[in-house]
Order: sequence, then C-alpha cells, then structure tokens
Amino acid sequence: MPQGTERKALSEGLERLNENMVTMAQLSELAIRTAVGTLNIRGLKEKSPEHASPQDVFTIDQELYGLLQKIQEECVELIALQAPVARDLRTITSSLEVTTHLDRIGRYAKDIAEASERVRSQGDDAIDHFSKIGRMVDLTIEMVDTAVDSFVNRDAEPVRNIMRSDDAVDALHAQLFQEVVDRMSDRSVSPAVGAQYILINRYLERIADHAVSIGEQVAYMLTGERPPRVKHPAPRTT
Repeated sequence: MPQGTERKALSEGLERLNENMVTMAQLSELAIRTAVGTLNIRGLKEKSPEHASPQDVFTIDQELYGLLQKIQEECVELIALQAPVARDLRTITSSLEVTTHLDRIGRYAKDIAEASERVRSQGDDAIDHFSKIGRMVDLTIEMVDTAVDSFVNRDAEPVRNIMRSDDAVDALHAQLFQEVVDRMSDRSVSPAVGAQYILINRYLERIADHAVSIGEQVAYMLTGERPPRVKHPAPRTT
C-alpha cells in the first residue's frame, strides 16, 4: 500500500477513534450527573438531568460498556494494521487506558444509583444528615468534567492541578465516613441506611481517583511525560 494511502487510513482510523472516545467521555459525565441526581441533594438539581432515575444510570452503563468494547477493537486494529509510531501510538494506547477509567466511572455511577435505590427502599432519605456529601459530590463532578474536557480538547493545562482537588476529596471522604459512623452511633440513621452512605462515599472517592488517572493519561498522550503525583496539604473543607 502506498505511504500516502497508509497515512490516510491511519488518520481516518484515529478520527473515528476520537469520535467514539468523545461520545464515551460525555456518557461518563452524564452517568455521574444522573447518579447523583438520584440522591436528591439540595442545590445539585441543576447539575443533574431532570427526573433522574437509577434505571437511566443502568442504561448509560450498558452503553459505556458497549463503547468500551468497540474502542478496544478499534485500537487493536489500528496498531495491528497501521503500525503507528510516536504521538499517534501514544494517542491509541492512551485511549485504551482512558476508556477503562471512563467505564469504571460509569460502573461506580451505577453503584451509587443502586445504593440510592436501597436507601429509598428503607423509607429513609437520610441525605440531610450528612453535611459533607454535597461538597464531595460537587468536587467529584468538577474533577470528572475537568478530566473529560482536557481529553476532548487535547489540553493538558486544566489537569495540572487536579491532584489538589483529589486531596480535598480524600479529606472529605474521611470526614464523611466519620460523620456516618457518628449518626449510626447516635441512632439518628439506621445501620442499613448508614451502610449505603458509606458505600456512596467510597464510590465518589474512587470516581475522583479515576478522574486523576484520566488527567495523567492526557498529559502523557500530549507531552510524552507522566506528571509526578505530589501530595498537597489537604485544604479545609468546612
């Protein structure tokens, strides 16, 4: 095959890959926004689709998994048939990494929706007992938005400080865990409901970790270097 034809085939394959990656990134954002919408947290309604339901999240999760499989096949085909090098190869291998993290965000969103459903089945909407959860949701959504936008726009600058947000989420994770335990101890929240909020707390923390990993992968894809992970002093989260 002539070199120009090979290059055209690679360019077209990379363009299709990018289109599917953008779709998957947008779906992962929608998954987390829809999932937190099922929690009925005051002040967060404008960030979630109207009438968000667990079933909506389950459907998005299935779509994400289908795209994951499609993108993986595309990446393998591009590497096997087009023998990409340098930045093109980094784009393909980074896409493989990023799809895994996007799929995991969708899976944790599904887990949050399931936990929310179990809370409602107990006849208890205990969200107002926990002062930290709204801020944690805000930060987690902000991190996913930043990581996804950085990937879509091919711009590493927005994710350079994403670790600071992750440190704040980690601090909130510890505080919220203690808050839930305290509410269970004073019996203002039942153990069955408290256990679900401990899980939700953990799922949000893990989503933030995946946002960091996406940001790191974007930096590598664009620069060829992986940014160091630097732990910053946790900001106050009152």
